[in-house]
Amino acid sequence: MLNIVLFGPPGAGKGTQSAKLIEKYGLVHLSTGDIFRANIKGNTELGKLAKSYTDAGNLVPDEVTIQILESEVNKNPNAKGFIFDGFPRTTPQAEALDAFLKTRGTTIHQMLALQVPEEELVKRLLLRGEQSDRPDDKDENIIRNRISVYNKQTAVVADYYSQQGKYSPVDGVGDIQVIFDRLCAVMDQIPSKA
Repeated sequence: MLNIVLFGPPGAGKGTQSAKLIEKYGLVHLSTGDIFRANIKGNTELGKLAKSYTDAGNLVPDEVTIQILESEVNKNPNAKGFIFDGFPRTTPQAEALDAFLKTRGTTIHQMLALQVPEEELVKRLLLRGEQSDRPDDKDENIIRNRISVYNKQTAVVADYYSQQGKYSPVDGVGDIQVIFDRLCAVMDQIPSKA
């Protein structure tokens, strides 16, 4: 089993690159953002709760996020591995994920961290807002708040994986295929897939 955390600020290209990595490596994609958006669209209780946080540009609380993620992992008992996209976002989430994966006899093997300058992120998100139905990508103030929240609350998770020797920064600027090739170069060097 191969478990990867695809990491980076909003707009770094995690969704785009996840799709390509899934195709090449046969992993299951777990995007907390996609899961929350599906619940918001379906107007579920979780969706209403998640919407109250995301509308303000804030993170959904850990306990809610962890429960949802465990449920999604358990729906895929025969998976070759997972790409966690948008999770973990806090050190307690990373610790909870490690504890959960340990019960399944596996671990996170590597964090691939897409690195993109803030102005490029804002530009990408505003463009995505024009092309999609995501209200959180249409307001520059909300976008900048999301990036600020990421920098203050989420970026520290990189330290957690770095201390375990599992952190790989990857330049997230350039052509989609070039970025993908950079990610694959790291993926292909991951030693343990147990």
